[in-house]
Amino acid sequence: MSKPDSTKRQPVTGTGRFISGVVEGFYGRPWTMEQRTELFKREQKWGLNTYLYAPKDDYKHRMYWRDLYAAEEAEQLTSLISAAKQHDVEFVYAISPGLDITFSNPKEVAALKRKLDQVKEFGCRSFSLLFDDIETEMCPADKQAFSSFAHAQVAITNEVYMHLGEPEVFLFCPTDYCAVFCTPSVTQSSYLNTVGEKLLPGIDVLWTGPKVVSHKISVESIEEVSSVLKRAPVIWDNIHANDYDPQRLFLGPYKDRPTDLIPKLKGVLTNPNCEFYPNFVAVHTLATWCKAPAEGTPRDVEMGDEEQDPCYSPQKALNLALTDWLEEFMSTDQPGGPCHPRLKKESSEEEPMQTDMGESPYIPGPGENPLYTAEPLTLDDLKLLSDLFYLPYEHGTTARTMLQELDWLKNQSQAAAAETDKTAEWCSRAQQFDNMCEAVVQMFNRLSNAPNRSILYDLYNYICDIKSGVGLARAYVKTLGGHSQPSAQLLNDDPEPWGFRGGLSGEFQRMLPGHGNRDLFRHPPMTAVYCIRPYCPEDKPEVERIFREMQKAGEGNSALMAQSPLISDSLSAGEISPSPLCGLILEDDLGLCGYALALTDAKPAAAKIQRAVSGSVFEEFPSVIALEMLPRVTDPSPAKRMIGQLLSSIRSSGSRGAFCELRQSNRRMLDFYSKLGSFKLVQMDRLPQDILVMATSL
Repeated sequence: MSKPDSTKRQPVTGTGRFISGVVEGFYGRPWTMEQRTELFKREQKWGLNTYLYAPKDDYKHRMYWRDLYAAEEAEQLTSLISAAKQHDVEFVYAISPGLDITFSNPKEVAALKRKLDQVKEFGCRSFSLLFDDIETEMCPADKQAFSSFAHAQVAITNEVYMHLGEPEVFLFCPTDYCAVFCTPSVTQSSYLNTVGEKLLPGIDVLWTGPKVVSHKISVESIEEVSSVLKRAPVIWDNIHANDYDPQRLFLGPYKDRPTDLIPKLKGVLTNPNCEFYPNFVAVHTLATWCKAPAEGTPRDVEMGDEEQDPCYSPQKALNLALTDWLEEFMSTDQPGGPCHPRLKKESSEEEPMQTDMGESPYIPGPGENPLYTAEPLTLDDLKLLSDLFYLPYEHGTTARTMLQELDWLKNQSQAAAAETDKTAEWCSRAQQFDNMCEAVVQMFNRLSNAPNRSILYDLYNYICDIKSGVGLARAYVKTLGGHSQPSAQLLNDDPEPWGFRGGLSGEFQRMLPGHGNRDLFRHPPMTAVYCIRPYCPEDKPEVERIFREMQKAGEGNSALMAQSPLISDSLSAGEISPSPLCGLILEDDLGLCGYALALTDAKPAAAKIQRAVSGSVFEEFPSVIALEMLPRVTDPSPAKRMIGQLLSSIRSSGSRGAFCELRQSNRRMLDFYSKLGSFKLVQMDRLPQDILVMATSL
């Protein structure tokens, strides 16, 4: 693909090639030097050009960033940088000093420069400063020297960049590296605006999209953050990252990023699975995406692709990657890849080499068991593997079908127990489900016998786990159909440990409210996707409806007038509008389901209900909050999110504190505020008996 015109791609940042490649930025065991060298070969072959060295568990990258590399370590890094150059891959060395650096201390800045000077001597010419996943509170010394955390980071980044001679590639990772971290929004984030205004124009900024692991990244969202940063960002893409869950692996294609993004970005780096060899698909499909013409002749794209991208088909990109991966599976070039003499060969008549020429090969006699012959791995096996371990927000087609069929078979099980008009359909679909389960078992067997053991060992725990889960589901369906006795693993009070999801983490999760709400296969009308957006005047009728509905639910059989009014009632009822930037709306698939509103000055609302409040209380907590959610919102996370954003806006207005009034009968909200930890009960004179006040200082 001819590169898009650089002036179109980077209207703010200027010239420079499109950065594309891999960031080794996950938590966990870093890749080996040999694996990194293998990655460089793949990048060169597939047309990618960059590798960002940022393994979180390399002590001297993050925890002990001040320490210089020892002679042996220096030799390894020098060799690695040289290997990257040999394969036309730009090696970007990243350092992450944010855990404990004192920005205002010249000795700290000198230590950082000394460390990067050492790496520069190794032959490295590109660098990155990372300030992700750190505490945002500055130490007292830095508070005296800098007006904000952003100013401190930008000052040291600019100084290091100048010290290194303004490298052509120099990347900065902000602490607020995705939209969800920006308070109150991307465009209004003081942190991000400071970065955009003060960071030198030759420094590029890393960005993960709307979230840490972004489901989709739109052109509009990139245009928004580019306008704030005053430069096109480099995407640090976590779509294939799995370091947050040891039971997940992602073998689906690079998708849900339109190729229209390419001219809007400075680059894309994928931060993939912790396991090196399964990343074949993630890196291969990213390379295909990067080659897709952002402008020009559309490619042959299947109409079934959800994205309807005229230049890129995720499914075709996946098929290309899996076809190439199959060749690697069947190779024995990697260390530890034994050759199986009885692996069936479909296109070769060559006899296997005999290692012991003193004995004739064993030939089973009549009535004896035949020799085991390993079936060769197929492309369909890898397609099934990818479907079972697809992407964070999406199962593959086969996985979705299996879940849907199991759900139907379970819900229609009466058709198997007694003859009905659905009995034949149930039996047919049960057999189809069994065939799909058998395909998983056969895929497991063929993967287990693949010559390239290095790939297998990275996959083994995952394929064992899915084989076990599918086996239990298969036995359960057979039991429903009366084809076998109930499985001991399903019904026994003392099953074997592989018959249930074990571990302390699993038990914690099962005890929490809303466990399962994030499952990709959900039973309607359960919903787990929430949207938080700013309040607008058009929301007034719906907010009032929720307020009246919850008010009525709280009163029980008593008369409405029996309830004492709350100071925040006029806010919820729409009689008083919330203060600027102090209104948030919660929506789910069914519509508006909650709100969080605030008045930075509560006195007018108190006067409206003739509530006498001492001046000292209003002096300490001048702002009032109104928060409400419908009962169908069982997950407390959206409410916590709204409260956090609301308090930030109230603090920005200059308020010292905020309070909320709650009826003693409203146990749900009392429990919510109590568990937040920051809100405490406050005593107020002449308060109605049925009302409590909780407040927090800002």
